[in-house]
Amino acid sequence: MEEYKIKYAEVLLNSCLKVEKNQPLFISFPIERIDFVKVVSDVAKRIGINDIYYDVSDPYLKHDLLKELEVDELKKLPYWNKDIWNIYAKKNAAFLMLSSEYPGLMNDILPTKISELTKYAFSTRKEFDNLRDKLMISWTIAAVPTYSWAKELFPNSDTPVDNLWDKIFDICSIKDDNPVHTWQKKIDMLNERAEKLNSYNFKSLKYVSDNGTNFSINLPEDHVWVSGMEKLSSGKEVLVNFPTEEIFTSPDCNSAEGIVYSSKPLSYQGVLIDKFNIRFSKGEVVEYHALIGEKTLGEMINICPNSNKLGEVALVPYDSPISNSNIVFLETLYDENAACHLALGDSFVECNKNGMNFSKDVLYSKYSLNKCDSHVDFMIGNSSLNIIGITKDGREIPIFKNGNFSELF
Repeated sequence: MEEYKIKYAEVLLNSCLKVEKNQPLFISFPIERIDFVKVVSDVAKRIGINDIYYDVSDPYLKHDLLKELEVDELKKLPYWNKDIWNIYAKKNAAFLMLSSEYPGLMNDILPTKISELTKYAFSTRKEFDNLRDKLMISWTIAAVPTYSWAKELFPNSDTPVDNLWDKIFDICSIKDDNPVHTWQKKIDMLNERAEKLNSYNFKSLKYVSDNGTNFSINLPEDHVWVSGMEKLSSGKEVLVNFPTEEIFTSPDCNSAEGIVYSSKPLSYQGVLIDKFNIRFSKGEVVEYHALIGEKTLGEMINICPNSNKLGEVALVPYDSPISNSNIVFLETLYDENAACHLALGDSFVECNKNGMNFSKDVLYSKYSLNKCDSHVDFMIGNSSLNIIGITKDGREIPIFKNGNFSELF
């Protein structure tokens, strides 16, 4: 197990972030995984990195603070004030975001309180977000186990954390002799599919599924399908989500029509949302329902201006490693890479040919891309999902058949 943790840390720093000697490193992580962060630090120091900032969080303390303090008092605390992210972004740090879940931990916290503090947190790290949008900083999100998350997934195990570590290592190919080579082949395949999608220059997409999804959305002129390998303005290529199975683009945010049904639960700010549907008209959410977490779903949809519009459409085959594990991870990084998904909120500048040629405001206005301080993925893919791409000359091209890419891709 320790051998694989070292390999995991090496892949994250060397292959995903591609950190360089003397480059600052910013690590955000749950306090429960300080043991793994020590492993990451050892690897970083061998590379020649000495400036490491540890942005540690304690979700249980965070929960208690949310229960006991008012919003104005909470805003003074580092859990929600993210100005340190701006400082390290200006220093050209590499950002390693180690994420985990604490299923249901925040279920007894008022959704409005979570919403207000989430908005505040976004507002305090504008410089980080700006530099990330301009593709000027390297960043990677990866998962680490915590006991409550692992126990939720492996309730009958005496060693759930080890079980979850083992599953992460399998999915991330850490047990392979050469995981870097394995992932390069995967990225090459994703990029090849993205190029095929780009060659059609689709005008719109239509989604239909047996669960009730019946939905369409337009794609703007000069849109680009991309994989999770992001090319920075410096020319360096970084893998921002690890693992990744998706190909994605940003749609015309004013064009969504119809209804989509969730295919997996969504854990949002520690609150579970499940068995939900969202209806769109003229790009905006006009109706939503959820059997679990409906109030939180509403807060998520309306958290800030334009958070009720879409900023991403992503394609992930049903027949993929995470999906085939038959585990609902209750962690968006993993679940979004097990199913086709959409995202409410901000668009991606890299998903447009002119992304680096215009300011963000001009780019979003010119191509009807969504501008928003939030971005939340939710899963809609299943084994019956069919997606049709419609070209400018009216041809209907099957992109997905029964949950997977068609033979054309």
